[in-house]
Amino acid sequence: MEATIDAPTEPTGSGGRAPDAAELPGSTESGAFDLDDRSAPGRVAFAMVSEQAISVEWCVDNVTTSSDGAVVTFSGIVRDHDDGRGVSRLSYSGHPSAPEVMRQVADDVAAAHPGTRLAVAHRVGDLDIGDVALACAVSAAHRGAAFAACAALVDEVKARVPIWKEQFFTDGSAEWVGSIG
Repeated sequence: MEATIDAPTEPTGSGGRAPDAAELPGSTESGAFDLDDRSAPGRVAFAMVSEQAISVEWCVDNVTTSSDGAVVTFSGIVRDHDDGRGVSRLSYSGHPSAPEVMRQVADDVAAAHPGTRLAVAHRVGDLDIGDVALACAVSAAHRGAAFAACAALVDEVKARVPIWKEQFFTDGSAEWVGSIG
């Protein structure tokens, strides 16, 4: 089963209206987009790697429809410590194939979780403490499907997308995460 990728809408903030199911690409001839149908393919609203700021709210705006009973989100935030050491900032570097791999990961997760709709974005470049590094949202008719797909999406992005993290510590040292023994 193949998932499809739709173009993301611009972030609308908390006042934005979620599209009705009939407005989504892939709705049926009758206008219904039955996310309760577990045989329906998962859909990808967007999957991207960005140098610009990302947010969970933007992901939510792009997956939520009137057919949803659940929206599950994940926001990976830059924290100020790692393994007892103070962190001052991070820098993410992506391989040129990272956007393509991100799209493939999203397709694979959507196909493995029918009846879901997902959006995912990962930052590259320099990030400060508190910045969002990874944002995703998954909607579905039921919470179990949304939770399972969101967990799989985060795990697969971290395992497969070629993006590497360099940590800069408050003592002036730096290290690439995963590069030590």
